[in-house]
Amino acid sequence: MESMTTSEASSREARTPRVLYRQAQARDGADQAEVFHHAVMQGAATHYSVPEREAWAGSMPREASAWAARQAFYTTLVATCDGRCVGFLEVDLPRAHVETLYVWPSLARRGIGSTLLVHAERMLIEHGTDKVTVDASLMLAESLLRRGWHDLGVEWVTREGVRLERRRLERRLSAVET
Repeated sequence: MESMTTSEASSREARTPRVLYRQAQARDGADQAEVFHHAVMQGAATHYSVPEREAWAGSMPREASAWAARQAFYTTLVATCDGRCVGFLEVDLPRAHVETLYVWPSLARRGIGSTLLVHAERMLIEHGTDKVTVDASLMLAESLLRRGWHDLGVEWVTREGVRLERRRLERRLSAVET
């Protein structure tokens, strides 16, 4: 095991942002709007064309009030760094369905989305649910399939007059005793 001096450890901690997870608050709406916009326009660039991403991003207003209003319909979990929302997940608990999962593009592939999913799955288990579904973008579907989700097939959704491909996925949930 590599040893570090206190100053080296402090320096490493200073470079590694601390991500906290909690339930969303209305004040997170503005950050959610930005995370959504940038995750779609930048993060999905390898899987969707510019017109597809513009239609997708244009399907939701880039306004705090729109995202804060959604918090009344879905249980919304956020990942925060330095007090700002850098990722979020919306889950419809009665339907056991993940509505959205977005992470700021520069922080993608660091476990933030996976951790949000773990928290959502725990909530679903506590509500007596044994499976969860998601209508995943092509980018998200790749990641979830590697993590044991099952592909239920292709779906098409229209956003701003443009058809977008997505995958319907499902995962069985089981409680783990600790």
